[in-house]
Amino acid sequence: MKPVLAFDWNGTLLDDAHAMLQTTNAILAHFGHATIDMATLREHCDVPLSILYRSLGMSQQEIAAVDRDGSALFHDIYEPLAEKAVLRDGARGMLELAHREAALPIIVSNHIVAPLRTQLMRLGISDYIKDVLAFENRATQYKSMSKGERLRLYLQKNRLDPGCTFIIGDMPVEMDIARDLGLKSISITGGFVSDARLRAARPDYTISNHHELLPILQGHGFLRGV
Repeated sequence: MKPVLAFDWNGTLLDDAHAMLQTTNAILAHFGHATIDMATLREHCDVPLSILYRSLGMSQQEIAAVDRDGSALFHDIYEPLAEKAVLRDGARGMLELAHREAALPIIVSNHIVAPLRTQLMRLGISDYIKDVLAFENRATQYKSMSKGERLRLYLQKNRLDPGCTFIIGDMPVEMDIARDLGLKSISITGGFVSDARLRAARPDYTISNHHELLPILQGHGFLRGV
């Protein structure tokens, strides 16, 4: 059986940590709060983003204002910045290889389907991604089905073996999903969360770039012919 490679998007395939930092700082400044550096973002970043804002000292009223109109304040700042972001080191080559070897690369994300697919087209990798599992629109973001439940139903519907499924992400939530569903977990550093927080999440493996993913897959008997 070919492996299922369930990639997170933001901070994992897309190198958008600086876009996230700029967006967070713009929101903080909008409400008169002090801005932060990357280390602080990585120490506090969590989903839903209301957890991040609360930990940075924003009031419930301010958080509600950010959440208004489908989080328009966030998206209006973030999306133009994300349009300039590139892929993480080794991501394109790994996706090309997975596609060529008939593995099953999918994206499991807390982002929104339409802008995510636009990014895939911009970056020239849409043909390498089998499916995108994400929120339907701004109104349902963080309010409808969780990414873990979305992935569970996808594996079930397509009769895919959790034991042959790897989830790759830059936040502790992916490690939690792996434990819940019986998947192999691979954390990638350099995204939205500090190395210490990733270690505390107890992933099965940790990589710093996507070049390091192939030996892990080969160690499980996959893609050995490349």
